[in-house]
Amino acid sequence: MTKPPTSAKEDLELLRSCAVAAGIIASSYFRRELKTWTKENASPVSEADIVVDRYLAAALLAARPDYGWLSEETADNPSRLSCTRVFVVDPIDGTRGFINGEDSWTVCLAVVENGVPIAGVVFAPARNEMYDAVKGGGARLNAEPLVRRRRAGSAPLIPAPGAVHQEMQAAGLDYVRGPAYPSLAYRLVQVATGKIDAAVSRRGSQDWDIAAAALILDEAGINFSDVCTGFPVFNKRDVRHGALAALGDMSLQPLVHAALIKVYGCPSETPLSQPMAT
Repeated sequence: MTKPPTSAKEDLELLRSCAVAAGIIASSYFRRELKTWTKENASPVSEADIVVDRYLAAALLAARPDYGWLSEETADNPSRLSCTRVFVVDPIDGTRGFINGEDSWTVCLAVVENGVPIAGVVFAPARNEMYDAVKGGGARLNAEPLVRRRRAGSAPLIPAPGAVHQEMQAAGLDYVRGPAYPSLAYRLVQVATGKIDAAVSRRGSQDWDIAAAALILDEAGINFSDVCTGFPVFNKRDVRHGALAALGDMSLQPLVHAALIKVYGCPSETPLSQPMAT
């Protein structure tokens, strides 16, 4: 494998421009009558997801033909495993919210090099919010440095699935539940803004759900990890991940991680349940 001739910064600029165009395309379907259906894993998909995916594949691979491709809406091609760099794409993250007219859906694009995200974009067109990062170069929101603004004097705000919520309550964690943004990527990057104090994900999220957000969180100095194995590794043969947590306050880690492990287990354990990530 040869080293790609382009820099991570150049890749980021490509992702940003394509995310804007993808957002325009998706927005033309937003809050209008849509053709929708359900995939084998019971998750929803719309005609907008497919149109945006096709645009992104054409635009990104035309610009970087040597890169691999991994997208939620494209059949997996194992050739990506032999590529130094891979595009990891979720054309519309939060499709259920998109279909329902909620405005926090996102376009999520990342470039992964040897398992590590090096450029990433989480773009929320309906909110006009562009989160991006390049490895070693910090994270930004609408081209300005992304700075966490702490919620001083308030109980931690943590969106959590019901079973995890019950475990954290039983452990005595004093916090407020919510808000549950439909887009996992959007939920995660809100830990970097300070709008929420922690975000968690059920076992079963996949590379395209989290690759871009993982880089943005890391560059913003936010701890993000698989609660059993540490920082996620991307572009493996199996693109699914265990339970995940992003923490703006590390004092939350013991109880949050313990609750997730109790509900979903670790690879060497038998989890109590294994619902898909949302």
